[in-house]
Amino acid sequence: METLIVMGASVGGVEALSAIFSALPANMPAPVLVVAHVGRRSSVLPEILAKTSALPVRFAEEREPVRAGRILLAPPDRHMLVANLAGQATVGLSRGPKENHTRPAIDPLFRSAAAAFGPKVVGVILSGYLDDGTAGLQAIKACGGKALVQEPQDAVAPSMPQSAIEHAGVDWRLPAAEIGSALLALASGTPARVAQPLPPAPPWIAVENRFARGVGNMDQLEKIATPSTFTCPECQGTLWELHGQQPQRFRCHTGHSFTAQMLGELQHDKAEDAIWAAVRALQEKERLYLNLAAKAQAWLHPGTASEYAAKARQAGEQADVLKRTLLA
Repeated sequence: METLIVMGASVGGVEALSAIFSALPANMPAPVLVVAHVGRRSSVLPEILAKTSALPVRFAEEREPVRAGRILLAPPDRHMLVANLAGQATVGLSRGPKENHTRPAIDPLFRSAAAAFGPKVVGVILSGYLDDGTAGLQAIKACGGKALVQEPQDAVAPSMPQSAIEHAGVDWRLPAAEIGSALLALASGTPARVAQPLPPAPPWIAVENRFARGVGNMDQLEKIATPSTFTCPECQGTLWELHGQQPQRFRCHTGHSFTAQMLGELQHDKAEDAIWAAVRALQEKERLYLNLAAKAQAWLHPGTASEYAAKARQAGEQADVLKRTLLA
């Protein structure tokens, strides 16, 4: 195998993938591995993409060989990884920790491909929000591979390709309609060369690949990160800031990983959930004291009834303040 193509897509990615696959011939001389953010639900994505593709499209299976002329998708709730077994690319599926709050995530595939096949890898980032895939594309570049992104203005959601452009040293930026022909040219034009041992991947790539497989530990994390003051929104453990990463990234010792932007989004959601929970508690408190005030009034205890009514008003006013804050 002279070229391995890995692709990542999120919101708006189905349209981009359909346009790319329609331009790939049935004799495509390279394999294509794709992570789309399908989450954990069952998905008909292979059937949708197969409608425009001359190549077979299906979900990958554990330990299957990766061969030219096939498109393999990461299945729901599994990170798709790739290993190099005596020169043969082989798929690995993992329920390792979520990265950027998703599984499958793009970064694990890209990092594993970079470590396994170095300069043979072409990484492609398509439409999507936030910045999953940027760190993976950085790994591909660090190991000598090539980086291609969808032109942000051509993407339904430009954030992912824009982040890659800003941080990953992208080689090409193209509209989706031109990416297929560019990939075909790259796969067809690679000259034959004598096989040589790949240099080892940078230490941070090797450590993060272990976490994606679910076998990383704190001793390894200490080599590439420093404890921060932030808390993991997935498991509430301490987050460690990874050294020298742009955009800024964090990982906890159980393996959950986030860019700073994704962490901010998740912390916002957690804070909003907590405030709505406080609104609910205050509304229940208001109702409880109103009931107590009514009973005290019925038992001819007007002073006590007045105290309960005051507490009910206070709880109601506090709930209203929090609701106005949320709705604003």
